[in-house]
Amino acid sequence: MTPEEILDRGRRVVRLEAEALVEAEKRLGENFARAVDVLAKSTGRAIVSGVGKSGLVGRKIAATLTSTGTPATFLHPAESFHGDLGIVGSQDVAILISKSGESDEMVRLLDHLKRLGVCTVAITGNAESTLARHTDVHLDGWVSEEACVHDLAPTTSTTVALAIGDALAVALLEEKGFKPDDFARLHPGGALGRRLLTKVRDVMVTGTLIPALPTTATMREAVVQLAERRGIAVITGEQGDVVGVITSGDLTRLMEREENVLPIRVTDVMTSDPKLAEADDLGSAVVYRMERHGIISMPVVDGGRRLVGVIHLHDLMRAGVV
Repeated sequence: MTPEEILDRGRRVVRLEAEALVEAEKRLGENFARAVDVLAKSTGRAIVSGVGKSGLVGRKIAATLTSTGTPATFLHPAESFHGDLGIVGSQDVAILISKSGESDEMVRLLDHLKRLGVCTVAITGNAESTLARHTDVHLDGWVSEEACVHDLAPTTSTTVALAIGDALAVALLEEKGFKPDDFARLHPGGALGRRLLTKVRDVMVTGTLIPALPTTATMREAVVQLAERRGIAVITGEQGDVVGVITSGDLTRLMEREENVLPIRVTDVMTSDPKLAEADDLGSAVVYRMERHGIISMPVVDGGRRLVGVIHLHDLMRAGVV
């Protein structure tokens, strides 16, 4: 094969799987809402099961559910008949994955789950299959063909099943009001954990290092602060409340239009509605706001708008938030 032919084959696979996902979106209906509802109301766990490639997809779905606030575990159907059914409780919801919906192991597992009174959800590619007809909720994972040139190897079908699992997890996440703080508690390790767990209070400048000036100050004092305190001076009122901010950019623009800037009062130069952060804000959220507004420093205030610190983008970067 030529490189062009290899590229065409690769693109065909991606195209077929993309088309299958578009079709799967169209097929999501009331049963999807029912599945989310039973999972959200369950006081037990999600028990995910599948054989072969469907089993591998099931493991990933179980992991995604668990990490987004819905406790889940993977149950291998063969092992379930040798003691692992002991992990299943009557308040659990089972998610059974099978392209054909006729796998002997899965049908047998369904029978045992029914005897235990477990609510069951099936993801299959055959709406007339045994699993589809006898589970409580059926989710349609039908595909017109596999991306495999022989229409044999599970490719398109596993992509669709995985997407439906992700859709369940994300819909449940929103249904339960799962927040970034909740996600952070479940992901404390590595770069992701650092990014999610870092709060403004962990890295902000405090105490004598805060570049604060009173409203009576002039630009002579502000220039010193800008030079020594990393390009920002925060103007505060009598109660320590933030009334404005001056940056190095403000100084540059002022010098372009005024010959003698030093006697000018800071209140004539400052931005009176600066972007503010609070100490308990997530670092990642503050980075987003900084990038959105094109700033690299931000005053940190308490609930009464009193200045308690300054947060710098570079400090957030060193903390691994970016």
